[in-house]
Amino acid sequence: MVWESGDLVNWSSPRLLNVAGAIPGAGNAWAPEAIYDSAAGGYVLYWATNSTVNGIRKHRIWYSRTTDFRTVTAPQIYIDRPGTQGLIDTQIIEVPDRTGGWRYYRASGDGQLTIEASDSILGSWTRLGDLSHLGLTGGDVEGPMWAKFNDRDEWTLWLDQYATGRGYMPLTSSNLGSTRDFVRPGGYDLGGTRKRHGFVLNLTAAEETRVTGRWQSTPPSRLQSYNFPDRYVRHADFDVRIDANVSPAQDARFRLVPGLAAPSGHVSFESVNFPGYYLRHYGFDFVLARDDGSGTFAADATFRRVPGLADASAASFQSYNYPDRYIRHYDYLLRLDPIGDAVARSDATFRVTG
Repeated sequence: MVWESGDLVNWSSPRLLNVAGAIPGAGNAWAPEAIYDSAAGGYVLYWATNSTVNGIRKHRIWYSRTTDFRTVTAPQIYIDRPGTQGLIDTQIIEVPDRTGGWRYYRASGDGQLTIEASDSILGSWTRLGDLSHLGLTGGDVEGPMWAKFNDRDEWTLWLDQYATGRGYMPLTSSNLGSTRDFVRPGGYDLGGTRKRHGFVLNLTAAEETRVTGRWQSTPPSRLQSYNFPDRYVRHADFDVRIDANVSPAQDARFRLVPGLAAPSGHVSFESVNFPGYYLRHYGFDFVLARDDGSGTFAADATFRRVPGLADASAASFQSYNYPDRYIRHYDYLLRLDPIGDAVARSDATFRVTG
């Protein structure tokens, strides 16, 4: 899936790029990555596909070239290990200053977490080693992600602890040319949500300002029902309801951000564990949905916070595009309704808590 942006704030709708469709018997197209090849003036797009080649079915890394992420060249095998050994989750980084002596480094999951180096993206690669000396094999970690510190010549290789479900852990090194120089640092904190299979992008100051201006670091909140105080607004399979004992707890946490359709005096509710997804009404029912950038979505996901209809010390939320309607629960499901009697006023009142 491909999204495009010119400013890291406004993004296109997604489109499908069928990279593996020409591979006979392709079972999937996993963990796509791309790197710019300055020598060829385009991108090398690479991913893992499970397919049969020479009588052996396994995951291999394939690649295509593209200049516009709309058309691609015919897929070719990029990395293939001997025998039946499969291969997934390759990520490549470029090191123009040749830290460790090479221009490109790649990490892949092939039973180990194998590190290789080359001076050419599509040229020959040299195996530098793996991470087994740190007690880390492909049975423990996957999804390697490279990142350079902005303020020093030091790198981090983030690894997804998928076997234990704990998300990323870092290894650091100032010499990428030797896997023996990777060490486990202490004292890192990735926040309350689990991160995995990502990419770190170094930003300019202008880009950082735009991004933080759009996605402010607003502390997450919960919406506690006024008349059922043991229940909180939560999403479940992208439907929205009020429940007690919410699990996972993040399903009941939202960031109250400036309204998508009217930033002044209005709010929108962005999911904590599905960033970019918001509470919106659809047919006066509520769902958790990804912001598609449309004006209709923005209006459906925008509300005016007013004193609670049943208790002014609490809060109620008036629809931006249907101002005669408010968020309320009905039979524990969230709806957008006109409010008439005392029961409805209580159903439409919430306490915003941490």
